[in-house]
Amino acid sequence: MRPSFIFLGFVSVALAARPFLNEPDTAIEDDFGDLPAGALPDLSRIVGLPDFNWVARRYMNISAYTFYRTGSAGEWSYRNNLEVFNRFRFRPRVMTDITNIESTLPTTILGYNFSAPFYISPCSRGGLAHPEAERGLVQGAAAENILYVPSLFATLSIEDIAAAKNASQVIFQQVYLDSNDTATQLLFDRIERSGAKAIVFTVDAPADGNRHRAARFGANSKQVKSILLNTVPAVLTLLHSLHDELEYSLITWDIYKQLQTMTTLPIIIKGIGSVEDARAAVAAGAPGIILSNHGGRQLDGSPSSLEIALEIHEEAPEVFTQTEVFADGGVRYGTDVLKLLALGVRAVGIGRPFMFSNVYGKDGVVRAIQLLKREIAGDAANLGLGDLKKIDASYVKWTPNHWYG
Repeated sequence: MRPSFIFLGFVSVALAARPFLNEPDTAIEDDFGDLPAGALPDLSRIVGLPDFNWVARRYMNISAYTFYRTGSAGEWSYRNNLEVFNRFRFRPRVMTDITNIESTLPTTILGYNFSAPFYISPCSRGGLAHPEAERGLVQGAAAENILYVPSLFATLSIEDIAAAKNASQVIFQQVYLDSNDTATQLLFDRIERSGAKAIVFTVDAPADGNRHRAARFGANSKQVKSILLNTVPAVLTLLHSLHDELEYSLITWDIYKQLQTMTTLPIIIKGIGSVEDARAAVAAGAPGIILSNHGGRQLDGSPSSLEIALEIHEEAPEVFTQTEVFADGGVRYGTDVLKLLALGVRAVGIGRPFMFSNVYGKDGVVRAIQLLKREIAGDAANLGLGDLKKIDASYVKWTPNHWYG
């Protein structure tokens, strides 16, 4: 028996040492590696969402790229967001009619019709990737009829983003809020005038994130905001301000209930990380919740949205029928979307890949949407699904595969 124990020990060490692949090796370096600095590959040769990360890392300046890419502390939650999907294996079905799968991709979000069960998550500072900033995201989403949720800290104002959308386009508006009722009411009034159909209230960032990678390149949220507003003369000054006092926001369930009386718009809660808070959101009358750990940018060690969805599925499955449940974080493939949908998630948010695709402007965003739609349809067909609406937890083995991750 002793040799077996020795072998298992070596296996454990090997698995523990397995490198993290932020950009999986799909031969993109062989295809585009000779491109000169500052050049963009032919968009038609981009084959998947991870390709946009590769492109953006080489095209954007280091501070701008880092602002999008960074995670919190040692970035273990960021890594887990990407890797967790491969810890669970599908249970494919065969000999089923899958020929109409594409027609079943459309879904509704708060009663609004969209062409696919995914949306563009709120991410700030679109202008770091492209001079047109969020216009590429707005217009790309409109062209493919998916939901876009602009960040409160977008490069463009709420009004400029509203002016960029088409006449029938539905967008929601993300916000950060605290207990300042006067400021909140003014903001809500602006959002209603802009024509947004819902408010997405981010609740998982009550304090500044501990972002080591970002701090090295002057790419923390506060630092970038200062640069853009020209309130600090140089990045070097910012790099020496790492010990500034933390800022805190007061966010409670009582405040949420008060917020609901201050606007006619539905307020979705973004940042649910446990079954207890999912239940509390339902009790507070939330029309929708987003399972999220802020892209791994706030609390290192927080669970991925897939793990949260699985916890709710096992302990409080009724939540999925009591409110609309969405999820974001680490989604890069059609298979990732399918695993979240299998647990009862209605639609999946995607942030960084769309921000990276925006280095091409609208065309890049459209390409990213089309690639993901194609993957979802093809992967669902290979899973043996004839109707995406009929996916359920039986299509995945929810015992983790310990040989990976």
